[in-house]
Amino acid sequence: MSRSHIGIILLAAGSSYRMGQSKQLLEVEGEQLLLKSTRAALKSEAEQVLVVLGANESEHRKIIQELPVEIVINPEWKDGMGSSLKKGLHQLLSISPRLDAVILMVCDQPLLTPDHLNKLIQTFRQTKSPIVASFYSNTVGVPALFEKTLFEKLLSVENESGARKIIKQNMEMVKAIDFPEGAIDLDTRDEYQEFVGRKDKSDL
Repeated sequence: MSRSHIGIILLAAGSSYRMGQSKQLLEVEGEQLLLKSTRAALKSEAEQVLVVLGANESEHRKIIQELPVEIVINPEWKDGMGSSLKKGLHQLLSISPRLDAVILMVCDQPLLTPDHLNKLIQTFRQTKSPIVASFYSNTVGVPALFEKTLFEKLLSVENESGARKIIKQNMEMVKAIDFPEGAIDLDTRDEYQEFVGRKDKSDL
């Protein structure tokens, strides 16, 4: 049986208005979140990694431009995550039209690891589930893998929506993988300070 071809789209186009500064540039364990997330994607079993940038794109591009990733800019990033999702998927499919599935991920989950991304990929290969999503906080969400039969649905998602809407509309297709660490996402300065403080204590 031929090996399935998987790509990753890292959605990192937002302005982090709730944070009050670029969350992509926040440091966790000595690395900016954007760099940490991109490296996690590159260390996974995915064959192609594409990063969607938008707000502050020139500053963010500098962080990852030396890495072997495709970078696409979404000028309409203010329209919502769905617009970045569609921009990224269009570009990824133009580069790798034979993809069997794509993983959608974001850069504000500081505890995301290559191991979890590989669990999504391995589960897809073993079960052939059209959607393999992460389970945390009593819900399913990203990072999530979508089989190519769902690409058209992803490409028609509303700009202000994201991948979670597609997951919720197709729960009968979903295989959920536990990812309790996914509950930690950094949207505000307080959340970041709390996370860094807790991390420092755990390292003592």
